[in-house]
Amino acid sequence: MKANSHVSADKIRSDFSAAMSAMYRDEVPAYGTLMSLVATVNAETLAADPHLKDRLEATDSLDRISEERHGAIRLGTREELSMMRRVFAVMGMYPVGYYDLSTAGVPVHSTAFRPVGAESLSRNPFRVFTSLLRLDLIADEALRHEAAEVLAARKIFTNEAVALVERAEYEGGLDAADAARLVSEVLETFRWHDHAIVSTDMYKRLHDAHRLIADVVSFKGPHINHLTPRTLDIDKVQARMPEEGIAPKAIVEGPPTRACPILLRQTSFKALEEAVSFIGADGSWQKGSHTARFGEIEQRGIALTPKGRALYDKLLNDTRARVRPAADGSNAAEYEAALADVFKAFPDDWDGIRKAGLGYFSYSLTEKGRNVSGRRADLETAIEAGLIRFDPIVYEDFLPVSAAGIFQSNLGDDAAQDFVASPNQVMFERDLGATVLDEFAHYAGIQRASLEMCLGIVNMAAAAE
Repeated sequence: MKANSHVSADKIRSDFSAAMSAMYRDEVPAYGTLMSLVATVNAETLAADPHLKDRLEATDSLDRISEERHGAIRLGTREELSMMRRVFAVMGMYPVGYYDLSTAGVPVHSTAFRPVGAESLSRNPFRVFTSLLRLDLIADEALRHEAAEVLAARKIFTNEAVALVERAEYEGGLDAADAARLVSEVLETFRWHDHAIVSTDMYKRLHDAHRLIADVVSFKGPHINHLTPRTLDIDKVQARMPEEGIAPKAIVEGPPTRACPILLRQTSFKALEEAVSFIGADGSWQKGSHTARFGEIEQRGIALTPKGRALYDKLLNDTRARVRPAADGSNAAEYEAALADVFKAFPDDWDGIRKAGLGYFSYSLTEKGRNVSGRRADLETAIEAGLIRFDPIVYEDFLPVSAAGIFQSNLGDDAAQDFVASPNQVMFERDLGATVLDEFAHYAGIQRASLEMCLGIVNMAAAAE
């Protein structure tokens, strides 16, 4: 097959994202309501802030906002994780970052599969936060072995999905017909199943160990447990959710409201209690319920440097030392006030963030800079002269504490349990079958390339005078 007959990975990813969104809207109608609310709030925000609209247009970010989604899945075995990596690679999605959620009482470690190139992100920045269950963190040895046996016996990918991935790997891509079939076949992996593959008794024991363990082990596949649109004003969405008949979680996870958003803020509506049938002792189906799937919203800000991230982590820890947010939301106002107060220590203007080395920026030539002539200039001189502009690089990744907060608020008030903090990136990458991309190095590379390009042109023009 000729390579020029292959559909681009960006096209496959876009089609899969759209298909996933349509399926989830059918399975969870509140998601459709959420999408409409986010679209309204985004339109209002852009209308009220022409400067924001201009900046998003200048950085080719405006068109992607309405299409932007992230999903989340939880896998049970190393084989599932490795195959999922191969599936996402066909869609132009690669593992970025390592997240240990055991530190926050959730027995998984994770990565985010996403596109990494600027053009691919602009086309469709679909991300899937993918967690692998840490069976080694289950204290009950007998239950651990039973869970492993259940997971080893299931098959979460269709035979055709596997065959199509193998074809894409061998031939370097897929034609339009095979790409469409891949989207359809892989969608089956993420579909909801209302019949469990464990007994009522085993489900209860898994549930008692941790609700997330029950969610991973008890079903035929890793149903998508949320899809997340991107909003430009998460506080407004949070405030309006009750008006739409949606109950939001008590607090917005992440940093406080700021003039210059940093990293990632997330909120969600409470998880649905859905009817599920379990295998009874006599082999018949017994009615029950399961709580797992929910709707989430995110607002993205600038990617922070290691220095900026260290400051963010310190301020978040300082806040939580002052006020620990209660799972039931009883001290939400107190926590949010403390968060806003503590984070006054983090600069809230773009130039202050840039000069302090706290965030990553993309540099580009202004119209004046494209027509430059005269003396050579360093960066600050070129910025002051109006030759170079700087724009924040969007944080495309996730925050483990925020992810855990979302998990816990949707798995029940008692979901947070004590696990020994045990990050193990080596083990995760072994199971993944690949190394994860270091997000700090990635953002630094984007910033460095843009800076070198701008200064190179400015100084080349000056040298030619």
